[in-house]
Amino acid sequence: MSDVVLLFSGQGAQKVGMGKEFFDSSAEARAMFGEADETLGFELSRVMFEGPEDELTRTSRCQPALYLDGLVALTLLRQRLPGLKPVAAAGLSLGEFTAHAAAGSFSFSDGLRLVSKRGAFMEEACEATRGAMAAMISRDEEVVKELAAECDVDVANLNAPGQIVLSGSVAGIDKAAEGARDKGIRRAVKLKVAGAYHSRLMQSAQEKLAAELAGVEISKPSIPVVCNFGASVVEEPAEIRQMLEQQVTGSVRWSESIEWLVGQGHRTFVELGPGKVLAGLVSKIAKDVTVHSIDDLASLDAAAEALA
Repeated sequence: MSDVVLLFSGQGAQKVGMGKEFFDSSAEARAMFGEADETLGFELSRVMFEGPEDELTRTSRCQPALYLDGLVALTLLRQRLPGLKPVAAAGLSLGEFTAHAAAGSFSFSDGLRLVSKRGAFMEEACEATRGAMAAMISRDEEVVKELAAECDVDVANLNAPGQIVLSGSVAGIDKAAEGARDKGIRRAVKLKVAGAYHSRLMQSAQEKLAAELAGVEISKPSIPVVCNFGASVVEEPAEIRQMLEQQVTGSVRWSESIEWLVGQGHRTFVELGPGKVLAGLVSKIAKDVTVHSIDDLASLDAAAEALA
């Protein structure tokens, strides 16, 4: 229990009903949901529990929803394991903010406001631009990067060996998808997303988020937090702001982030958020690790028992 790394979900993991079992089972969880609703000025909890799915999927809704769900799950895990002392944290894209909140870089409410604004800014950028994303299934990272350059799109995610996501204009992504086979790329799959996340088309969102980050009090994290943009540990407040800002348009270097953590000798991970997306990615990156995924009471209890 002394060598546990916390991992937090990114956008796309959300599902209607998320967090409801936590809410029903714990007064502390209910207090966190209540604080979130009050802080944001709308019933985020209702959207999480009841949907509809189209509403929960909105960038401005799913980002604070995943942030809240991850921190509630961590709170309930700590209740079951009072001696839990995580050694590091990381999160996929939006999850990096949750990781920082878990590490004490900023308060629960400040982080919630930040991710709500981040989601709203990204939603606005999606509506103002015509963007798309596509996953490239190929072990040759350099070939995928070449294709991105030729089609004038950006590398959004380096999720796992063989899984790279490109992001940019609809025309550019269509061109990349059509030209993938000629490059020897095994498969190209266009993603069902609202726009071009982690690309230059999110520049307006990045600039607005930078202004919000400048006004938030940030402290040195209590445990190492690995950032997406640098795939490295960030500690100083100015550097944390810079990394959280740059990842809006920059690449999510998830493979390298996990490789760094494994290189430090860490072998036990806890995924906090709906589904098992991160567990699946980690299994492709490192074979000799264990990931406990927590998204409901049954998985929470199973993880607590295994970690104890």
